[in-house]
Amino acid sequence: MSHTSQDRYRAEPVLHENTLADVRITVAGKSMLMLGAGGGERELHLLRSFREQAEPSGTLPVLLGSGMGHALRALLEQYDGPLAVVDKELPILQITGLSDGASVQIASTPPPASGTPAASSAGQDVLATALREGRILWIAEDDPGRALAGLTRWQMEHGGKPFLPLAHPLYLRLQRDYYGTLREHLSASGTFDFWAKASYNKFAGGPPRLLLITSQYFLMGEIITACQRLGFPYHLLTLDNDEVGHTEFVERLLKAVLEFRPDFAFTINHLGVDREGVLTDLLEKLQLPLASWFVDNPHLILYLYNRLISPWTAIFTWDTDNITSLREQGFRHVHYLPLGTDPVRFAKPSSVPSAHPLKRDISFVGNSMVFKVAHRMKAGKFPRVLLSSYRQLAGEFAEHEERSVRAFLRNHKPEIHAAFTALDSPERQLSYETMITWEATRQYRARCVAQTLPFRPLIVGDKGWRQTLPEQPHPWDLHPEIGYYDELPHFYPLSTINFNCTSKQMKGAVNQRVFDVPATGSFVLTDWRVQMEDLFDPGKEVACYHTPEEAPDLIRFYLRNEAARTNIIRAARKRILAEHSYEQRVTALVRTMRDIFG
Repeated sequence: MSHTSQDRYRAEPVLHENTLADVRITVAGKSMLMLGAGGGERELHLLRSFREQAEPSGTLPVLLGSGMGHALRALLEQYDGPLAVVDKELPILQITGLSDGASVQIASTPPPASGTPAASSAGQDVLATALREGRILWIAEDDPGRALAGLTRWQMEHGGKPFLPLAHPLYLRLQRDYYGTLREHLSASGTFDFWAKASYNKFAGGPPRLLLITSQYFLMGEIITACQRLGFPYHLLTLDNDEVGHTEFVERLLKAVLEFRPDFAFTINHLGVDREGVLTDLLEKLQLPLASWFVDNPHLILYLYNRLISPWTAIFTWDTDNITSLREQGFRHVHYLPLGTDPVRFAKPSSVPSAHPLKRDISFVGNSMVFKVAHRMKAGKFPRVLLSSYRQLAGEFAEHEERSVRAFLRNHKPEIHAAFTALDSPERQLSYETMITWEATRQYRARCVAQTLPFRPLIVGDKGWRQTLPEQPHPWDLHPEIGYYDELPHFYPLSTINFNCTSKQMKGAVNQRVFDVPATGSFVLTDWRVQMEDLFDPGKEVACYHTPEEAPDLIRFYLRNEAARTNIIRAARKRILAEHSYEQRVTALVRTMRDIFG
């Protein structure tokens, strides 16, 4: 309910022989009656469009404003199907009592208390029965986008029939921006029978057609480029934010499905999948499969969501360690899809300048994680018990075989786990779990990068590195962060050795740099990861250290042995071009989606 309703207008009962006869509304000193001289017949005019339908059961009536309840009761007597009421006007509802007993699906405040004249007389009528039986969806929500999202879910639960909005004129006068917006969007839903027109066979022949749910996430550019090179038709559905929050997105999705007729939708890290499950339910209704490729830890994303399990969703993860836990979470289709590279963007240059201000024997590109940890700490506002030992806890997690912070706490730190689970929201739990993961990464990166200091490295990253590596006996240089697409491909060839250490959110998987650096004809020295052996031949196609303390000797060896570096670069680049480009990744993903849903 709107907490400002009392400020916008005043509502007063109009009684006749101690029975509620009307409601007087006063706005800016001017008064008007809900019914006036027209009485109950005035509200019954709302049902004209409903009565004119050839098949009343073919739509879903939505009353925008309950008024005095005359139209609502008449509709219930003439129609035995489900209907919805959108009414958030607490001052009026406190007088009419119409929503008493309603199961309000979306509400910012509880329904009003009963006891008004109208409420006491309504106890035995058709409205009370309908409310008791759950025939009425009552929505009371300030934000029209959230109200529309609730109506969309309800629509899908009832066969996807088009809405029939029945707008009360007085409510349009009270708040046209709210009720008028709802009427426009609900009316638009009747223009098309999306559900019938969107029913078609997927993967019926020809190249696959991909509906890409996209934003500014860096990896989507590679997917688009791969589709272009493979000749796969695609349609971009761009989001302004990270979630489906408004019906405008649903309408654009339905329009894209109707016009483009994709074989499946594709997203990265579940971008665009709302927590309430609107998109998941909508795609299931459309029988349109969704491929979601996780290139970050899925467990730091998925447990915030309530309704994500669908037989029409396939999860792809770059880390095989996540496969079992995702299947245990209930996802039926979970598959491994490692990272790769764009060998056209990350291409071997024709020549490398002999003199360049960024030319070095060794460099490292990466975030210090100092400010990322601090941001999560500030966002979580954690109790002392969780903050007093977080650095030690992160260090222990970094060295432990457990793959997730949550499992590590549950199985090995019961006292901390109790405080963690006592946090009052999933968002705070996520902030804590992410903070520990980033702090583990911060400590590990500091330990690894410190091994390069005797060789005067160039560190490309944030100013947090000055805090991480203060007053070192060996000089080192810091360069501001550089762009992934336009600068990094030209930077890698400037270093004899590109040093790499992997985030602790992926204890077994390899990161992007292992593919990108050799694609440019450059050398990378990376930390060993168990999944590396499925992608490269260690020692021949990739050089790696097993502990940070092994790194200095390897750095000395490869700085002195150009032939050894060249052999590994040549072998790695050959393997990458043959097996690890994004064209191969998209081809594999499409093949899996066709096998599952074709």
